[in-house]
Amino acid sequence: MGVVYLGRTDSGELAAVKVTHADQADQADFRERFRREVVAARRVVSRWAVPVLGADPDAPEPWMATAFVPGPSLGEAVRGHGALPERSVRILGGAVARALAAVHAAGLVHRDVKPGNVLLAVDGPRLIDFGIARTTGETGLTSADMVVGTPGFLAPEQAEARADETGPAADVFALGCLLAFAATGRPPFGTGAVDALLYRTVHDEPDLRGVPEPLLDLVRRCLAKRPADRPTADEVAGLLSEDAPGAPADWLPAPVVRTIAERSARMLALPAIDATAAGAPTAPPAGPGRRRFLLLGAGAAVLAAGGGIAAWANLGDDGKGPGDDKGKGKAPVPVKRTTWAVGVYADLSGPAKEIGQAQERGARLAVEAFNAKRQGKPFRIELKVSDEAGDPVRATRTARELTTDPGVLVVLGPTNDAVGQASSAAFQGAGVPLITTSAGYNLLTRGTEGAPNETVLRAVPNHIMAGMHLGYALGLLDGVRRPGILEERTDDHYSWQVARGAGFGLGQEGLKARYRVVPGRATDYKSILAGMIDDGMDAYVHVGVRAPAVLAARALAELRFTGPKFTGQAVFGSGFLKEAGAAAEGWFVTAPVLDPNTRKEAAGFVAAHRAKYGTAPAFYAAESYDVVTMALAQLVAQGGAGPTRKGLWQALRKGKYTGVMGGYTFDENGDLSGGGTFVYGVQGGAYKLIGSAPAVPKQSGKKKT
Repeated sequence: MGVVYLGRTDSGELAAVKVTHADQADQADFRERFRREVVAARRVVSRWAVPVLGADPDAPEPWMATAFVPGPSLGEAVRGHGALPERSVRILGGAVARALAAVHAAGLVHRDVKPGNVLLAVDGPRLIDFGIARTTGETGLTSADMVVGTPGFLAPEQAEARADETGPAADVFALGCLLAFAATGRPPFGTGAVDALLYRTVHDEPDLRGVPEPLLDLVRRCLAKRPADRPTADEVAGLLSEDAPGAPADWLPAPVVRTIAERSARMLALPAIDATAAGAPTAPPAGPGRRRFLLLGAGAAVLAAGGGIAAWANLGDDGKGPGDDKGKGKAPVPVKRTTWAVGVYADLSGPAKEIGQAQERGARLAVEAFNAKRQGKPFRIELKVSDEAGDPVRATRTARELTTDPGVLVVLGPTNDAVGQASSAAFQGAGVPLITTSAGYNLLTRGTEGAPNETVLRAVPNHIMAGMHLGYALGLLDGVRRPGILEERTDDHYSWQVARGAGFGLGQEGLKARYRVVPGRATDYKSILAGMIDDGMDAYVHVGVRAPAVLAARALAELRFTGPKFTGQAVFGSGFLKEAGAAAEGWFVTAPVLDPNTRKEAAGFVAAHRAKYGTAPAFYAAESYDVVTMALAQLVAQGGAGPTRKGLWQALRKGKYTGVMGGYTFDENGDLSGGGTFVYGVQGGAYKLIGSAPAVPKQSGKKKT
């Protein structure tokens, strides 16, 4: 829509100035929407809602200024530092409930109460963003069947687009979601595909594991499916009696307070903003301490600094600008560090420990090989390991073991998608590059909080690409006419993305897939698959996690289905072979890794693994060895004063590397370029490599592998 600038009023108060692009203002209904947002925000009078300082919806570029809060959003704080303690949740809930009571008293419904719209300040939280707020009973500017709000934080009546039923109770439902998220670190209706979130919101019970017992009944009442069964915002505020901290900053955990303090210090260090007269031309910068300023329309109440954020970049770690110490004596000379660390952020004890332990072993061998070759050289590397245990709730806490250590330069991990989603913001904030050899969720390489990705390198295909490769592989088989894709939703992100990729790949091969979507709790696979067979299915693609795949394998064996059977990365591993037994025979399983024991290029690695661990390396070990070796080589290439995190991700993304398992190049987002998916057949209770899955459809006319 536009840009939010940092500005100051003529009295010196900081402001957040939302300025829309001129082309937005020319769109039908846009200016009216913006005017409604300004009117709605001005009607709300509450200590816990950010006030409007000025606005002009009729300007060529409509703008609105609100008080600036230098703290993180609730979402950013929880992702970066973990769930809040009970007292913090109570104070948060009481304050937001009072803000919503003021919203409702003004005849409004906020309609988008979510972690990103609650800012945390030392004296309490603040509710922001009235962009989709609506007067009770007013005619909307959106179509009647449009879902308005943020999936995962909206009420059932919003999820079903029942606009005439969406009133103040919808905000209370969202408040319940907000409290559950703050207390547990995860949304109560999970994450994943939008349609799955909407379905669970309407039909499923919330996941409230981890909500403190004293808060549990209130959160359940807020999350009642029927609006009439929910308390009012005033009632919630009364039940959460503490509405403010007893003393400044004592209501939040120390790491969050430090974040607020750091941002506040940056605000104090900003350069002076020249007075700008409304309608006057903007003067060019006169020197390093001056910035260009946004000129607002006539009657502007604030002056906005377009270069405010850039000013921070010129400040040192102590908040001083360049040249601040001239004439004040020399700074102490720091002791040069000679040992640095590579982090391993892997599931070593949870559901994917087979993969995580292999990754840790590969990384350790890479570090040992590096140190053996560089004895007497400027620096050595040690391995620092953090067990994320496959648990997204504890992910931010375990991530801090690595992000807060200045000696950690790069991290291998995470093992799985959910942990990556929960922790990537913490690594991004610390500037620590992550290299994953197993997490395929596509948005991990798309950045966080609106910032582009400069954190995650993915050395495997993302799930959508892996699904597409699977579809191309299936399309190579003769006689397939009616493939069926079963998408089970234990892991929504994985299933939805792989299923869509597979469907696209099959479509490129001229095959139209028949889809069947089942909930993760489904167990009667014999009936489900019998229906798909009766519908003419002649090839089966199972998209989901291992346990349901085992049920599907057994059911297809009982049904004597003879067509090809495919599944993907989430099923690949020894568990499927053991649990499915004879029913796994003949299945094709795609995975993003190769067996190093079959590659002559990896003979040295295999020998080193056997020597150290007494066994052959497992899948994922050699790829982890490769990417850690790649990162170490780049650290050596930095030269200069020594290795540093700064610029490491960019250098790795632009480089080309050949390891024992093949080549690695990355696109502009940090994703692996080219193919990278391999097809295995289950024969004699073991995986046998068939070959690389095609990276392009056979219809393209290009040579296939």
